[in-house]
Amino acid sequence: MKQLLIIRGNSGSGKTSLAKEIQKEFGRNTLLISQDMVRREMLRVKDGKGNLSENLLIDLLEYGHQHCELTILEGILNANWYQSLFERACELYGDSIHAYYYDLTFEETLRRHAGRAQRYEFGEEAMRRWWKEKDYLEIIQERVIQEDQSLVKTKERIIKELQG
Repeated sequence: MKQLLIIRGNSGSGKTSLAKEIQKEFGRNTLLISQDMVRREMLRVKDGKGNLSENLLIDLLEYGHQHCELTILEGILNANWYQSLFERACELYGDSIHAYYYDLTFEETLRRHAGRAQRYEFGEEAMRRWWKEKDYLEIIQERVIQEDQSLVKTKERIIKELQG
């Protein structure tokens, strides 16, 4: 059965690390779609409503549905700006969507960001501009990942839910 895993949250939450760990666990034929990779590296567009990356993210989501057992979509993915992406995800995957949202304090995201390679690319000022508290999706129910949940425990929880 085709499944979609969505991992969202503010910058510095740990989304990419978690997504990569889960992809490693499931191995080959697991598509990882990273919003940062598509938006910042492939297209070099600013984030915002109607930006060029949303169409490519939808195309990649459709590719994953056609060719992969598990597709992982991760990124900040502002709930309002990416509404079309989430609507298409619902059309494709229906009840086979597992969505998670990192609900961390701003201070915790700063602490985590300090240990990342990107800490030299942007800092607290940029992260504060991007910050959106409790940016939950309206059309897809998300499970919450809190700051006291370790990467290992969160990975184990999600893998169990995907296999269950």
